[in-house]
Amino acid sequence: MLARLTKYRWQYLMILPALVLLFLFNYIPMAGIQVAFKDFQIGKTIWNSSWVGLDNFSFLQDDQFWVVVKNTIYIAALKFFFGFPAPIILALMINEVRNNKFKRFVQSISYLPHFFSWIVVAYILQSLLTLDGGLVNQFIVNLGGDPIFFLGSTEWFRPMIVVSGMWKEVGWNTILYLAAITTIDPQLYEAARVEGAGKLAQMRHITFPGILPTISIVLILSMPSLIAVGMDQIYPLMNPANQPVADVLDTYILRTGLQQGYFGVATAIGLISSAISLILVLGTNKMSRQINGEGLW
Repeated sequence: MLARLTKYRWQYLMILPALVLLFLFNYIPMAGIQVAFKDFQIGKTIWNSSWVGLDNFSFLQDDQFWVVVKNTIYIAALKFFFGFPAPIILALMINEVRNNKFKRFVQSISYLPHFFSWIVVAYILQSLLTLDGGLVNQFIVNLGGDPIFFLGSTEWFRPMIVVSGMWKEVGWNTILYLAAITTIDPQLYEAARVEGAGKLAQMRHITFPGILPTISIVLILSMPSLIAVGMDQIYPLMNPANQPVADVLDTYILRTGLQQGYFGVATAIGLISSAISLILVLGTNKMSRQINGEGLW
């Protein structure tokens, strides 16, 4: 053990800051989980607050909580169904582009929205979709239609969240898949062309199986964010008009904890969300290992 530490001392030294940050910001805060079982109030500390058992989990009997759970599952399912395969498809399409200049241009344009904050994206959406003066509504009116209140519509809110999320992240998420494609042996494509396989057949039998392990790893790592559904995306666009479908677990926790002061209840909700995310990660990892033998552990 000591010989190994000595041999790789510089490598261990390089990862030491990351380990320290991980310990400080991910493991030490776990002590706050006990707030879920205590009557914590401003002015007290976690340690001298009185224990209340499972009283903070009374939200499970609140009808509004289950509405929030329904909204979260609905948005998470839509984002996963449309958002997860989108970068895979885009990576396969970019890989087939033979003009290197055009390929780099497409990659750069698709990556660019990732660097916008969700506040900037929210302002862009408001400028495009606002009822008075929005470019989209102006286009609809010019075609003879009636303007649509996109930002306050319960019907349009979820599609708006899904489409804006794909627009912002689909290009950035292709990086891993494009990197995985470059590791595929070119001789496989040459052999396939000799056998008469076309582009679609090559993608189906060579490219896609070649990046399947990467897809499995990305799928496992994306499970924790499935329940979160992106509060930083939803909160700037949420208003009283669309709140019946926009209110998700993260916004419910924010409102319960910071706005209403029920810190114990908010922590209890977060604890349940974390437990669900853990179950999803473990289940997805086990399923991945059974299907293709690849997993995180």
